[in-house]
This record gives sequence, C-alpha cells and structure tokens, in this order.
Amino acid sequence: MDKAIAALESVAQQDPTYKDSLTLLGRAYYQKGRLQDAYAILQRALAVNKNDEIAWIVLGMVQLKLGQDAKGLESLQGGITLLSKLSVDGYRDFAYWDTRGLVRSSIRRTAFLSTKGLEEKAQLVGSAELLLARIDEEENLRRVEEPRERQRGG
Repeated sequence: MDKAIAALESVAQQDPTYKDSLTLLGRAYYQKGRLQDAYAILQRALAVNKNDEIAWIVLGMVQLKLGQDAKGLESLQGGITLLSKLSVDGYRDFAYWDTRGLVRSSIRRTAFLSTKGLEEKAQLVGSAELLLARIDEEENLRRVEEPRERQRGG
C-alpha cells in the first residue's frame, strides 16, 4: 500500500486531474488509516469532479470515522445515490456491468443502512467498504471478460 500511495502522490502532484488519481489516493489513505490526509485529498478530488460517486462514498466513510456524523451520512448517501444512477451497462466504459448483481445488491444494503442513521454506524461503514470492494471486483472481472467477449465476437 505504501508503494501505491507513493506512486499516486506522484501522479496527483504532476496531474491532479488524471483519471481518478485523487480518489484512488484518498482510498489508499483511508485504507492506511490516514484519515486527515484522506479527507483533504478527497476534498480536492471533489473540487475536480463534483460528480465522483466513489469520492463521495469514501469521503462519507472518512467523515463518519472522524466523528463528522451528519456530514458523513450526507456525503455517503449522496455518493450512493450517484452510484445507483450510474451503475448500469456502460459504467466505467464497460459494455456490461454487474452481470451477477453483486454491486447492485451491495448498493441496496448500504442505502438501507444509511436510512437507519447513525444507530448502525459501524455496520454502515463496513457495508460501504464492502460496496467499494465489490465495485473493484466487478471492474477487474470486466477487464478480463470483455476482451474475451470481443474475441468470441460477442
């Protein structure tokens, strides 16, 4: 993770608007427990692209962990709403998206937990973390599957 952070810091310094580099850096900081750094870089990511659904979700998680509960819940809910609208075929330039329904299921669970407010805060953060992992898994699967489908003529 430290190597990824160093590489992402370099990319973000050279070109802060390059393909989700700020959001990825914010996620890496979050994973390392560097919540203040994550907060700052995610603010920059959202200044570059206010419709970055992943940045909103991670920012909400960071805010919740920092005790900024009302703002964290609002950021997380906004990110989930954006993701819910965008998470269809064509998402992230993949012809097919979430064919197994795992991302959509995780979106629903996280959205449901967010309606309970802060009484389920730890579960909400865990569900959001799982949602991001499911998105990553789906993205990796699509990178493998789509070239195969093009080869088969599908």
